[in-house]
Amino acid sequence: MLVWFAVAAIVGVALVFDSPSMDHRFVVLGAVLPVGEGLVGGPWILHTPILGVLLLAGVMLGARGRRLTQRRWLGVPIGMLAHLVLDGTWADTGLFWWPFAGTGTLGAAPIPEFGRGWGGVILESLGVALGLWAWRRFGLTDPTRRTAFLRRGRLDRVRSR
Repeated sequence: MLVWFAVAAIVGVALVFDSPSMDHRFVVLGAVLPVGEGLVGGPWILHTPILGVLLLAGVMLGARGRRLTQRRWLGVPIGMLAHLVLDGTWADTGLFWWPFAGTGTLGAAPIPEFGRGWGGVILESLGVALGLWAWRRFGLTDPTRRTAFLRRGRLDRVRSR
């Protein structure tokens, strides 16, 4: 289940932040990173907001004075936090509020992405539909815009006249 997270995170971040300097490839990385926890048996720290917030602070402090570096790497924690929203992790109090709601919840269940059955198929289908809409909305039929996205992560809305 990657399409839903990758596409929905890109579209959400692009429409909310509307930043021409944001590297959306890093947003995708952050949005799909928590799915990797399925390989280790359950939702761990990537499914909690505390890691996203700490990483956000780390990027801001670690790249202080280097705005372009900050803009690029901010995509990872923003994508991770977007994943929590898109995944519905916020509905699991023990996991979402770890460690404040207790410490025994990490890794205790399968990751939410793989426990949805047909709901996961529906979300992936919605991700494909949203991707088709975004392809047109951001003008990715234009080879110049598509290259800017693939090489630099740039994504600008097509302005209507």
